[in-house]
Amino acid sequence: MFVMTYNPFGYEGIVIRVEADIRRGIPGVDISGLAAGAVREARERVRAAFRNSGFKFPNDRLLINLAPAGVRKDGAALDLAIALAVMTAAGEIPPAFDTMVLGELELSGRVRPVCGTLAAAVAGRDAGIKNFIVPSANAAEAAILGNCAVAGVDTLEDAVNALRHLREHGSLPPAPVTSPKAADTPDADAPVTEVKGQPRYKRALEIAAAGGHNLLVFGPPGSGKTMLARRMPSIMPPLTEEEAITVTRLHSLAGIAVNGLIDKAPFRSPHHSASAEGILGGGRAVRPGEISLAHFGVLFLDEAPEFRMNVLQSLREPLEDKRITISRAECSVRLPADFQLVMAANPCPCGRLGAKTAECGGEYGGKSTAEAGCYCSGDEILRYWRKFGGALLDRMELRVPVGSPSVSDLSGETEKPEFSTALRVRQAVEIQRERFAGTEIRRNSNMGSPDIDKYCKLSGKALGAFTTAVEKLSISGRAYHGILRVARTIADIEGADSISMEHVLEAVLHRRQGDDPYDVFSV
Repeated sequence: MFVMTYNPFGYEGIVIRVEADIRRGIPGVDISGLAAGAVREARERVRAAFRNSGFKFPNDRLLINLAPAGVRKDGAALDLAIALAVMTAAGEIPPAFDTMVLGELELSGRVRPVCGTLAAAVAGRDAGIKNFIVPSANAAEAAILGNCAVAGVDTLEDAVNALRHLREHGSLPPAPVTSPKAADTPDADAPVTEVKGQPRYKRALEIAAAGGHNLLVFGPPGSGKTMLARRMPSIMPPLTEEEAITVTRLHSLAGIAVNGLIDKAPFRSPHHSASAEGILGGGRAVRPGEISLAHFGVLFLDEAPEFRMNVLQSLREPLEDKRITISRAECSVRLPADFQLVMAANPCPCGRLGAKTAECGGEYGGKSTAEAGCYCSGDEILRYWRKFGGALLDRMELRVPVGSPSVSDLSGETEKPEFSTALRVRQAVEIQRERFAGTEIRRNSNMGSPDIDKYCKLSGKALGAFTTAVEKLSISGRAYHGILRVARTIADIEGADSISMEHVLEAVLHRRQGDDPYDVFSV
């Protein structure tokens, strides 16, 4: 007799068949199938849960096999399935071959919640399983798919009664499921327009949100770099149903409590002390890292040069491939990582480079270190910026220098735009969804060379401006395509079918880090 369950490993995970066999011999429990420590310890948890729930544990030799046997299993989520497999083998409950069971058992017989419930539901559905018995705390998560029967249980006895009900009535007992709610994001409801000043930065955020482009912003402390970046979720459009299921699944696999469908674009902001494994993912059980938790959303690195250099450089491949491959001795695991990177940095370690005085800031750039009150040596500034590396900076399609806001900016009224930034972004995203329907491309930032040739054609003045910019700036091939992708996004925001010279010049402005895009024409 067997019971189906699930073991999270990477993104897909493994559907496990828990087989139980009772035979004559010295009483004991053997578990085969590459069971890790937490699974082997289930023998004692299950035995105590039987006794404390009023059930009799078989007084014979018991063999439990976890198939497929060649894959390592870990975690306590298999406890409930092992217990029900033993009861099925003992003839106490009817077999349920089309039911998946998840849950960790306490010694009292109560069932504790587990991670990866949505991933288990997706994997079970793909394997033809229609019924799911999960802890009550995970019932809403398992029911997100909507086309399967879910029973939430609090105790081992509840799970036994659910299987008996399934056998007698052909269905699991009905259980109330709370409505899905999205996880709250810090400052997600605070609009960008509440921040005074920094119009160029706000425009760059709008373009980044609309096209999924990477953004680097740098300037003195107190200029609003972090405050504006954290408000980026307020202008990002909601996820589609398919995207929301993927994001929720990744959060569940990472062990983050999920009450329902996450329909907002994720915004992750790890501390600069984070390790490479914490950012990229991994561990003994290979769980998603920050780049996967930011899938279809934003990974924000505040004080980016303070991150370890190996962490920053390890972001280059995922930014290109939109996934991360984690290699282990036994296998390689792929995790999705289609995120946009937003980085904020000071101009130097002390942050005063480019300010008018040592105490207060002015417009960024053009000042000597002595004039600005900067205490950093040239070597210190070089080491500070060298952490980025040219290859990572080349992937930042938008680069925005900001200065400290002026007195007039701070004392002025809050902006009241005639046309909502969030609405413009949403309309631009809808244009892209229609344009790339039926393909794997989500945003303009995902376009490859053939797609750029198809959707970013230039003619007339736009082609002349772009050609002059390329010749003046001596840009790389990646930057060449990056400017065209940004120009396409700007045209989408404006609702234009073709890319004009103004769109190209604005894209060049955000790439150059300067103040005037027209100076590319100067000698």
